[in-house]
Amino acid sequence: MSIEITNERMSSDTTKHHAWRTDPDGGLWEVSWLPTRRLDRNAAVTAMVLAETVAITTAGGGGLCHDDPVWAFIDAWASELGLTGAVAVASLGA
Repeated sequence: MSIEITNERMSSDTTKHHAWRTDPDGGLWEVSWLPTRRLDRNAAVTAMVLAETVAITTAGGGGLCHDDPVWAFIDAWASELGLTGAVAVASLGA
């Protein structure tokens, strides 16, 4: 599990999702699973952590059960993005 973060891009070795800077000043980022949103850098990192966590949790086709302890984290990170955990997981294709 690893997210590589540079000044221009964020990528993960666990998920296909990635983020990239959308303006020359570096204030706005876009994340592949939230294509209509422009985020600040911190929110883009949160979105990438969320994408990676969901990918790891659902690896092997197991899916996510609502009684899984990881849901508390998913809900918290999603809330930082103005989403529910369920909407975030669905948006990630999990």
